[in-house]
Amino acid sequence: MLLSQMRTPEGTIRVLLREDGGPARELPEAESLYALAMQAIAREIPLAALIDGLAKGAAHDPEELARDNRYLPPLTHPDPAHLHLSGTGLTHLGSAATRAEMHGKLQQETDMTDSMRMFRMGLEGGKPAGGEVGVQPEWFYKGNGHNLAAPGAALVSPAFGEDLGEEPELAGIYVVGPDRRPWRLGFALANEFSDHVTERGNYLWLAHSKLRPASFGPEIRLGDCPPDVRGTSRILRDDRPIWEKPFLTGEANMSHSLSNLEHHHFKYELFRQPGDVHVHFFGTATLSFADGVRVLPGDVFEISAPGFGLALRNSVTTAPARDAAEIAPRAL
Repeated sequence: MLLSQMRTPEGTIRVLLREDGGPARELPEAESLYALAMQAIAREIPLAALIDGLAKGAAHDPEELARDNRYLPPLTHPDPAHLHLSGTGLTHLGSAATRAEMHGKLQQETDMTDSMRMFRMGLEGGKPAGGEVGVQPEWFYKGNGHNLAAPGAALVSPAFGEDLGEEPELAGIYVVGPDRRPWRLGFALANEFSDHVTERGNYLWLAHSKLRPASFGPEIRLGDCPPDVRGTSRILRDDRPIWEKPFLTGEANMSHSLSNLEHHHFKYELFRQPGDVHVHFFGTATLSFADGVRVLPGDVFEISAPGFGLALRNSVTTAPARDAAEIAPRAL
C-alpha cells in the first residue's frame, strides 16, 4: 500500500491510495494523512485497516500528477514547526563489491579518524540482539517542516553554500501519539540534500552542512522495510543524465538495525512530544560528490527504488545572497 498527498486546484489536500501499480485513488473522507494517522492512533487500529474501511474516490494517473507537480510531501503537519527532519550517518556498508575490501582496511587501520572509529563501532555493535540496545550512531538535525521541499519542487541552497549535493536514502516516517509513543507509518524514498564541501572542510562543520532542505516521497510505503533495497540515483542536466549509480540500503546493507537507529532518536523526551511528525533519514553510501561530480543550479535529482512507488525528483537552485545587515540582530 502506497500513500501520498496532492493539492487540488482549490488549494485543499487530498490523500491518495495506490496498490499493485494501479492508479492513485482519492480518499475523500480524509482531511490529510496526518489526520488519518491520528485517527488510527486514537482508535487503536492499524492505519491500513482504517484506510480499507474508507470510500475510494476519483482515480489519477500518478505519472501525470508528478509531471504537473501536484504532489505534496506525503505527510505534513498543520504547523511546520512540529515536523522534524533528522538523520543518522556512517550507517551503510557500501556496495557488496567493496564490502570485503572495506572490512580488510578496518582490520589494518592503526590510526583511525573519528569517523572511521564510529563506523567500526556500528559494525561491531549496531545490530544488537532482541531486547538489547546497541551502540548509538552519528546523529544530525536538518530542521523542521520549513526546510521540507515537496516532490517535484526545487531544493534551494543558501547563497553561502559551497555544494549542491544529493544523498539518496530511505526515511522512516513517524507520528507521536498522545501518550508520547512514536508510531511508524512506513518508509519513503528521500533526498537528504547536503553541503559536502563544507563538511569536508572540517568534520565539526557537519552540523552546518546538514542545515539544508530535504525532500521525501512522493509516496510512503506502509509496513516494514525490505531488508535489501536496491535503487538508482541519477542527476539530469537539460533532461539528459550526467551521472547515474545504483545504491543499496535496507538492514542487509547497513551496519545498524533500523530499530537501533529509531531507539537512539526517540530515546530523547524532546522527540516524543504528542502530535509531532518525524522524518528520519537512515543514511547512504552513494554520492555523486565522491565521484567528482559538480552539480549546477537547474540540475535535477532522481531517486528510485522498486517497491517504493514513483521516483523522487527535485531540481536544485541557489537562493539570492542576503546582505549581512539584513540578518544582523538589532537591540530592542
